[in-house]
Amino acid sequence: RIYGLTKGQYSPTSEHGKVTKSTPFGAPDMPLNPMLFALSAGATFIARTYDIDPKGMKEIFKEAVEHKGTSFVEIYQNCNIFNDGTFSPIYERSVREDQILNLKHGEHFLFGKKQNKGIRLNGLKPEIVDLENGFNKEDLLKHDQYSSDNTLANLLSNFNYPEFPIPMGVLRQTNNPTYGEIIENQ
Repeated sequence: RIYGLTKGQYSPTSEHGKVTKSTPFGAPDMPLNPMLFALSAGATFIARTYDIDPKGMKEIFKEAVEHKGTSFVEIYQNCNIFNDGTFSPIYERSVREDQILNLKHGEHFLFGKKQNKGIRLNGLKPEIVDLENGFNKEDLLKHDQYSSDNTLANLLSNFNYPEFPIPMGVLRQTNNPTYGEIIENQ
């Protein structure tokens, strides 16, 4: 959410009002959503991971490299000098299970320390429900990272803390012909 390697200036992903050396009165812009940007640009592999999950990061990188097409991986990475703790409310050990939605193809959107919270659609609006209050797993959305339709990936891209848990993992992976294949076929 900042340019950490160049002394902590605000970036296109900085929160509105973010005070940095380059924005002493607060960032004037609304933050760019990298996932929506990649989705609208036509990336065929879109994923998110975070810096203190090396095993998960390694898996995401491996999948991204092996993917035939344009891959985009967003990494939540702390800058302990210029923006320390920016992702702590999301991925600190004590809150991680309640603030992260780990995406797995074919599995329901479940999260929480007891895996008792889920996300379903109420009409066209996503909502968090408690499975201990009369909802069951079948009421919940199920992840389909291979869908040719980008509606689910678009929905996931708009999940923001603190209203929703942050999706981590592969949001979308499609197998479209690459530019090189199209040119070769021409």
